[in-house]
Amino acid sequence: MTDSRKQEPRISVIIPALNEANGIGGIVSKIREVVHKLDEHHEIIVVDDGSKDETAENARKAGARVIQHPYNIGNGAAVKTGIRHARGAVLVTMDADGQHNPEDIPALVNRIGPFDMVVGSRNRASDTAAHRDLANLVFNSLATYVSGRKIEDLTSGFRAVKAHIARQFLYLFPNKFSYPSTITLSVVRAGYSLGYESIRFARRNKNSKSKIKPLQDGMRFLMIILKIAVFYAPLKVFAPLSLFIFLLGAGYGMFRIFFIQAPYGQTSALLISTAVLTFLVGLVSEQIAQLRFDRSESTAPLASEDE
Repeated sequence: MTDSRKQEPRISVIIPALNEANGIGGIVSKIREVVHKLDEHHEIIVVDDGSKDETAENARKAGARVIQHPYNIGNGAAVKTGIRHARGAVLVTMDADGQHNPEDIPALVNRIGPFDMVVGSRNRASDTAAHRDLANLVFNSLATYVSGRKIEDLTSGFRAVKAHIARQFLYLFPNKFSYPSTITLSVVRAGYSLGYESIRFARRNKNSKSKIKPLQDGMRFLMIILKIAVFYAPLKVFAPLSLFIFLLGAGYGMFRIFFIQAPYGQTSALLISTAVLTFLVGLVSEQIAQLRFDRSESTAPLASEDE
């Protein structure tokens, strides 16, 4: 029994992939070379999310353990599949398009222990598009406000996390591209430690096409921003909104009384009543959010001593 445990990998690298046949083999080979120095019994899991090319075959030839979706479900769904099948105590997630350098994996993994999750954050030397940098700035600012902690890179898919913590929040992960923001805010909200490692992100492989559709996914990310705020810290949204509506109603009422010598008015009373109701909705939402995280805590597996 002891011998079998020793053969279990400490590190599982999870790579969601969609139509990455041209580059996946080289990425897997490089990861094997780097991670072998950290963990002789590591595993590399490539989750083929319904590719129409030889992604799965090429990944398997390079030495990865391949799990295939019968059709395209989504990047987040592929990561969830990888987490469910991973055997390692430390999980590393990274993209298949060449933006993440496998040589940076040790920098993330070696900080796991004091930190429960370490995220590779884009530094200024990263070869990323200007509009994405602007979007990340908006996401990071909102997440910092919601969480009360400095969030350096909310959307980075390059991270290392303790396996039992990732599984604790697995049911919250969406199937599309916003799983990094979900696990980041979940970790902070639950009181786990979060660290960042400055990483240079490269431009994706020339044969790899972006899976993000600017207009469609832009609107979806806008909704994600709103959902994140309401999902993780409802009072930080509802309290300011309630105050704004209250001041609007009170101000309009005072204006009517002192400037046009009219009664306070039904509009002002309605606005103030709406402000009170908005605050109460926020209060109830806050309690629901807390219960949700209490539930995830109660169902979380116990961490082993060697983690």
